Amino acid sequence: MREQSSATDRSTVTAGLVLGALGVLAFSMSLPATRVAVRELDPWFVAFGRAAGAAVLAAAYLRAVRAPRPTRAQWRRLSVVALGVVAGFPLFTSLALTSQTAAHGAVVITLLPAMTAIVAAARAHERPPLAFWLAGGGGLAAVLVFLGTTGAVHGSLGSGDLHLLAAVALCAAGYAEGGALARNLGGARTICWALLLALPATLPITLVALAGRAPHAGVHGWAAFGYLTAVSMFLGFFAWYAGLARGGIAHVGQIQLAQPVLTLLWSGLLLGEPVPAASIGAAVVVLGCVVLTQRTRAAGHVRRVSLHHSDGVPVPASARSGTRTPEA
Repeated sequence: MREQSSATDRSTVTAGLVLGALGVLAFSMSLPATRVAVRELDPWFVAFGRAAGAAVLAAAYLRAVRAPRPTRAQWRRLSVVALGVVAGFPLFTSLALTSQTAAHGAVVITLLPAMTAIVAAARAHERPPLAFWLAGGGGLAAVLVFLGTTGAVHGSLGSGDLHLLAAVALCAAGYAEGGALARNLGGARTICWALLLALPATLPITLVALAGRAPHAGVHGWAAFGYLTAVSMFLGFFAWYAGLARGGIAHVGQIQLAQPVLTLLWSGLLLGEPVPAASIGAAVVVLGCVVLTQRTRAAGHVRRVSLHHSDGVPVPASARSGTRTPEA
């Protein structure tokens, strides 16, 4: 019986890692796409227009699956998700990338996995072992050294960097809260309800941005905006939140260490920015650190609690080290 439970945990965690990797792949193109979009479109329109458009998709999805409305406690937690990933991160990255390059933005976004792990430890009651923090710190250092030696880090701390730091802080809170909430609601419903919760704010701001300057963009600008709406703000979170819920917020969140390197690759393809030859070597080092973070789960520190998502998928005990039963 214990062996069967352990096998179930492993398969669920593996599914979480795969879903998390798909989410990171989707998000890795967000900064280059934002850079393309804000070249031709107002950054406020890019930030809130994509959230308003994604809310339309969310409403259609929730209606199709006949999702029950969240409880009052869940609405309060969804407000953190909406503030962090629906409003805060898109707004501050859009403002930052009007003056910064996507490669430079990747430097600051490197802090996101570590920030997410810290918030998860405080908010989601996860307690990764010391080896996890060492492996994650090694991956963070590898990415920062790579970006620094290849010239991605330049200049002094300006308004663009402050915008990026604000984006990281808000996004980490939204990731951690959303990942914990997805254990009850499921990944898709978590982001969909958050998008609808934010709609009374995102829609008026979008309309004001349209009134201030009618959007005029070419094919590339609208294609980038469409990607941000349908993938970065909607479909990517289906996989990402489901992955965080199944595999653990802190552990799956470390897959994001590979995101800056991927972002540089997309920047080279989409924006024509030079991609350093060292990117392949850096990717190998970073991915190695990601693998190490996934091998640091200590079963002896886990309370075996049988939990399930709203879709019936069990939450592994390894994803809930030191947790209590989730709130309804």
